[in-house]
Amino acid sequence: MSKPLNSFLGDTPGRVVIKLLVFSILVGIVMTLLGWTPMDVVWKISHFFTSLWSMGFEAFEKLFNVLIVGAAIVVPIFIIMRILSWIK
Repeated sequence: MSKPLNSFLGDTPGRVVIKLLVFSILVGIVMTLLGWTPMDVVWKISHFFTSLWSMGFEAFEKLFNVLIVGAAIVVPIFIIMRILSWIK
């Protein structure tokens, strides 16, 4: 394939498709175990922003709490991934 396409995708198209399939299956398994459907996720996001709007300034506290909870997972994973890529 062309170099610009590989650069845009981050890898060859075939490998990207395989990675997307694997991650889709894993996310599907987790969502099934939690009993979530795609519409549940859309509803939860919509409900979050609606409640954010209706709560006024208390919403910023809730948003901050959500940010901290998410960062507690995302930041260590990011650091581990960067360390592992540095070791290669």
